[in-house]
Amino acid sequence: MTFLKRLLKKLPVFRRLIQIYLRRKRSVGSLQEKLKLAKSWSYKYTEFSNYYYSLTPRNRKDLAFLISHICNEPLEIVENYFTEIESDSKVNGILEEFCSKAPELRDSNMEVGRRIGWYAIVRIMKPKFVVETGVHHGVGALVINSALLKNRNEGHFGKYLGTDINPQSGELLVNPYNQNSSIVIGDSITTLQNVEVDIDLFINDSDHNSDYEAREYSTISDKLSSNAIILGDNCHASDSLRLFSAKTNRHFIFFKEEPFNHFYLGAGIGISFISKQ
Repeated sequence: MTFLKRLLKKLPVFRRLIQIYLRRKRSVGSLQEKLKLAKSWSYKYTEFSNYYYSLTPRNRKDLAFLISHICNEPLEIVENYFTEIESDSKVNGILEEFCSKAPELRDSNMEVGRRIGWYAIVRIMKPKFVVETGVHHGVGALVINSALLKNRNEGHFGKYLGTDINPQSGELLVNPYNQNSSIVIGDSITTLQNVEVDIDLFINDSDHNSDYEAREYSTISDKLSSNAIILGDNCHASDSLRLFSAKTNRHFIFFKEEPFNHFYLGAGIGISFISKQ
């Protein structure tokens, strides 16, 4: 067999090897920036889980449009609420001071991230009672209570209840944001069973086991006010809120976040609501 014939016979193999090389180069290249960020993060003193970051500008805009649609509120008002919490010097000061006093977090930058969505919803809804399961350091609790405090100053009174199994949780919920708020240490299901007030906004961010999450929704099902909104912070990994929404004739929308300048691919917000239209 001549050299040319042998080469032509092997050509499909060469083409396949080249294709594999180019595909591998493209796939790895798309992750290169994330890998660099991950490597840099591994050497820093930051949170080991429950990462803190802001959203990309495009993702932030998507969230604003989504909340505008769900809450039937002008986009401009939603974006104003985003800016309100992002530029809140008192809230930012509490977050910065907390990191500076915790050696294991000295390189952390506590951004509120997708919680700007929580904030805007509280400011728009003017809820009388908000429940959050899973408080951790209390970034979400601080954001929620900042919105409730603004609402109270405008004549709309609202209370906050948080639950967690860690006695140290909620360290960020300091004065004046701890007024008209409480954190119950213990099993969230037990705490929810004892709630005797209608819940206007319920936020699940506790045990990320899907069955446990589903039990929380089942427990508060008959405790929700007529226009209550449920936010699920684990809907990128769990179907529990979507299934609950389908079972109880509620609308469900999922928002996927895009972290800015962080290796984490992002979580999201599951939103369960009753349409006002």
